[in-house]
Order: sequence, then C-alpha cells, then structure tokens
Amino acid sequence: MANSVLLNNVDHQDLRVINRRAAELGDGQMFALTFPDEFRSIQAHYPIVFRKTAEGTGFEPIALLGLQAGQNLFLRDGRWDAAYLPLSLERQPFLIGRSGQELLVHIDLDSPRLSRSEGEALFLPHGGSSDYLQRINSVLLALHQGLDATPAFIQALQAHELLESFVLDVELNDGSQNRLAGFYTINEERLAGLPGSALEALARAGHLQAIYMAVASLSQLRTLIDRQNQV
Repeated sequence: MANSVLLNNVDHQDLRVINRRAAELGDGQMFALTFPDEFRSIQAHYPIVFRKTAEGTGFEPIALLGLQAGQNLFLRDGRWDAAYLPLSLERQPFLIGRSGQELLVHIDLDSPRLSRSEGEALFLPHGGSSDYLQRINSVLLALHQGLDATPAFIQALQAHELLESFVLDVELNDGSQNRLAGFYTINEERLAGLPGSALEALARAGHLQAIYMAVASLSQLRTLIDRQNQV
C-alpha cells in the first residue's frame, strides 16, 4: 500500500526522485498499464494485450515487458532499453489525488525512488516547480484522461466480442519451454468480419485506430522472445 501524501513545497522542498531504471526501484514488473491514446507509442516497442481487472469483471490494456512474472526485459544497466517509457512507469512515485473536482499531485513517501541526495529536484530553491515536476504534472494528466476514457473502449470491444484469450508457447534457444497465458488479444477474424456500420461506429467513437494499433503491436512478441534469448 502506497504511503501517499499531498505534495507540497514546504514539507518536500528537498526531496529528489531517482529516475534511473532498475528492478530495486520498482521497475521489475512483467507489464505496465496503458490506455488507448498511448497505443501508438506503445506498439512500436511492446506487445499490447489485455488482462482481467482485479475484480474479474472487466479488462484493462497492458504493455508486456517480459514473459514471466517479475521479469522486465527492458532493464539494462540502470537505464530503460527502449525509446519510449510507458507513462504508468514514468509517473512513479507520483499519484493523482482529488479534492472535490480538483486534481492534485500526491507522492508515495515509501517509494525507493525518493532521495535527499541524488536524482531530480522537485522544487526550485525559492519554491517553484522544477522542469521535472512540470513534466510529471503533464504525465499524470495524460494518464488520468487516458484511463478515464479506457472503460468506453473496453465496453466497445466487449460489445463486438473482440477479446479472446490466447496462449503463447515459446521454445528458447537453450531448449527450455515457456508458456505465456492468462491474457487476451483482439480477435482478428471477428474484427475482419464486422459489418461496415460497426466499423464506422467504432471509428466515429475513436476506437478503431487503437484496435488496429493493438493488433499491430503483437509483432513485438518476437522482440520479447529475442530479448529473453539474450538473457
């Protein structure tokens, strides 16, 4: 559970955020949450699949970073080995809070990314926001807006029965057998069979491009396998 508090330039004036990438800093995870407006950037580097939400009644899109739990194949010597970092990872250790309708920046005081001696400063000497914190503000806003729009996208996929479970069996160069299961992808055959009126409705709602981006991203499964073979 995050120790989330409202960020302010009095109590947190000297806090810094370590922005290198490492498992011990919270990056050792198999996937990152994403959203349709981010799919264009995500699909160039990571497979986009779907998983059931914690309550098991809905779905959420994720970017796969590894082939097994706790594995991130994009970590290399304290840096992120891809040209794009998913926003749900970039925003760490910050969170969005609310006061009525107002969105506020919170910070997880228990995060291993926090330091008082290294990393990116949050505030200027006289209290103003640093360039880094301004970037984080824009990241949090994009995340909030993107995640807010995701349920409508998922609802459209379910309405057209476009989600299907999949299993990927992989034999690595060392001869070991690996299985990726428990996730869902777009049913391309069903997508191709949708009538024009359904495709038009999806396009008008802004969902069709994201659907095709998710389909195209599956070519990145080969990237994960190649990275696994290099481990």
